[in-house]
Amino acid sequence: MLSLLEIVRKTTEFLHAKGVESARLDAEVLVAHALKLRRMDLYLQFERLLTEPELAAIRPLVKRRSQREPLQHILGETDFFDLKLKTDRRGLIPRPETEQLLELVTKAHSAAPARILDLGTGTGAIALALAKFWPESTVVAVDRSSDALTLARENAASLGFADRVSFVESDWFAGLVGEAPFDLIVSNPPYLTASEVAEAQPEVRDHDPVTALVAERDGRADLEAIIRAAPPFLVTGALLALETGIAQHEALTSFAQPFGYAAIESKRDLTDRERFLLLRK
Repeated sequence: MLSLLEIVRKTTEFLHAKGVESARLDAEVLVAHALKLRRMDLYLQFERLLTEPELAAIRPLVKRRSQREPLQHILGETDFFDLKLKTDRRGLIPRPETEQLLELVTKAHSAAPARILDLGTGTGAIALALAKFWPESTVVAVDRSSDALTLARENAASLGFADRVSFVESDWFAGLVGEAPFDLIVSNPPYLTASEVAEAQPEVRDHDPVTALVAERDGRADLEAIIRAAPPFLVTGALLALETGIAQHEALTSFAQPFGYAAIESKRDLTDRERFLLLRK
């Protein structure tokens, strides 16, 4: 029989050999998940000998991770902006950069925006996080993928926000004609090129929905479509906040000039790369 610590070490070595960058962390998370423990509980039980049924619960999870299936898909959930969200192949796994976008957005408002729009909601991460942060706001979440909207609705229901967020199947603003304008629009749209996705880690390349990743025109097509169409859907003074690619701000700023934005501000991410574009009507 092997101890829990020995299993963690062997799992770490196996995952590392398969190219998993955070092999030790993932090993601990997977073993804890299989044993129905908190990760911190492992450290109190490292000498414990594991039974064959316990090893049988661990093995398939480790195999899936060794095949570079995202950890979030194996666990079935991820943490995002103080929320626990269901994650699977139907929607893009929320990233830390998008949490930073929400930090910028919430700091930019001294009071809750009356109406908020999340374009390309995916798992519902942005819409649901802002609905929690501003309980008094009306939130509308849009996605062109019916599968993604189903996932977002499942997350809204599990969090108790089903009556707080409206979901609309729409290609950006197309399904919102006649809607009252919004006080805040936030979006993490596709902004990568096909070649960038082809060179990405297998967790991204093979498991995230490609329609949530790739855009034409060097990754700018969807960003430009949103920038062009947004002004009629914004009240005067409202903010359009976008997550972007890291080499797009010069082109996007020039593109936005004719559309009547009073201010266009570029913000950097935690790695000091231009990542967020804030446009004020």
